[in-house]
Amino acid sequence: MTLIIFLIIVPYAFGQKGILIIDSVMIAAHNEGKLNGNVLIAEKGQIVYNRSFGFANETTKEKLNENSVFGLASVSKQFTAMAIAILKEQGKLNYDDKITKYLPELTAYENISIRNLLNHTNGLQDFEQLINSREAKEYMSTRLVDSIVTNQDVVAFFSMYKPKLRFDPGTKSEYCDIGYVFLGSIIEKVSGLTYAEFIDKTIFKPLEMKSTFVLSQKTTPDKINNYAWGYVYSESIKKYLSADSLIAENSQQIMTNGPAGIYSTVLDLLKWDRALYTEQLVSFSSLKEIFEPAILSDNTKTNNGFGWFIRQDPNYGKIVFHTGEDRGYITCIERNIDHDKTIIILENHNQGVFPVNIINRNLYNIPFPKEVKLAQQQVDALSGNYEIQKGFYLKIWSENGKIYGQATGQNVIPLFAENELLLFAKTVDLKLQFEKDKRGKTTCLYILQNGNETRAEKK
Repeated sequence: MTLIIFLIIVPYAFGQKGILIIDSVMIAAHNEGKLNGNVLIAEKGQIVYNRSFGFANETTKEKLNENSVFGLASVSKQFTAMAIAILKEQGKLNYDDKITKYLPELTAYENISIRNLLNHTNGLQDFEQLINSREAKEYMSTRLVDSIVTNQDVVAFFSMYKPKLRFDPGTKSEYCDIGYVFLGSIIEKVSGLTYAEFIDKTIFKPLEMKSTFVLSQKTTPDKINNYAWGYVYSESIKKYLSADSLIAENSQQIMTNGPAGIYSTVLDLLKWDRALYTEQLVSFSSLKEIFEPAILSDNTKTNNGFGWFIRQDPNYGKIVFHTGEDRGYITCIERNIDHDKTIIILENHNQGVFPVNIINRNLYNIPFPKEVKLAQQQVDALSGNYEIQKGFYLKIWSENGKIYGQATGQNVIPLFAENELLLFAKTVDLKLQFEKDKRGKTTCLYILQNGNETRAEKK
């Protein structure tokens, strides 16, 4: 059953029709099992849409509401980056300081700066690349306390085993959670407070984000008011299971601060959004630097700021955003800072989707391309596995007359045809341009997204 908690329609903002279309899309996504969570849209700080879909607790059938608390996963990174900016304005560090100034045990990484950690240009190997290594298994089997991986464990592991860099700092951009673990440790070293204490003191309390906090080992879900339990879908039993119960059964639990671990609500995140248009936390010059894309050593511009992804959209202007996925939660905050529009989506089912593209098109009254119906033979010619990079594929297939795409480890996305060689998505801003050889055989596709073009070979 769909629960309407709060829905305001503001005709002068961008029209009642757009909101009604957005609402119908959200309802359809929920009814299809692709949306269980809270969606908030604001224009210039005015809430124009705020609705809750589904349950906070699948066992008790407690319904979600606008005060439900969700894990933010990687959306937490923007708060870590802000904490570093605050410390810089306090004169306690500089972005170009080497990390060994604060974490001297990391001697193998003396060329990495705080700036490299903030904008993902550090070259460090990440969790996924290390977790199954012999060294990681050895460390976790002999040195973990209570089977919990902390910031101290990560720093000690890198100090002890010195995993090689994937590239020289500043020469490439590659998303890296480990960098934000190191930032969390630097915050503690410089401030003299725990990560949670510093974030609460300098961000949450000043902004009166009363339902926002850093999860600690001492905080259990049953002690959190309005807690939205995270759920992970099991393909084997075709059912959602509590992520907290699954984590409790595992031998190790990651409890690092910096890349994730913050919990919040849609209303508190709107307070955060509003503060980022002011100097309440840091100066405008610091905000400008946070929202500027990193420049590599060869003068290539990346799409990473400090804790935010950045894109310049021809229709919507400058957009800063981030998504997250962890412990059954999938989260998204998108801020169009040229037009002051905000989209916040917090979900507690890990099979959900982010229909941000549909929302934006209705906010700006931009129609989707005209759809065409492809013959099954044409669809079959496009279907297959396309290698984006080693071990990472995009699968295209059809089922019951519909076309779908799925990247390795990501959710299924419905696709639609603009012509026989061009597919597009509606839930995300994505187009797939296919190429054929002289014999008419599909050889590759180009992923067109956020102004970038990525080639993937058909295998």
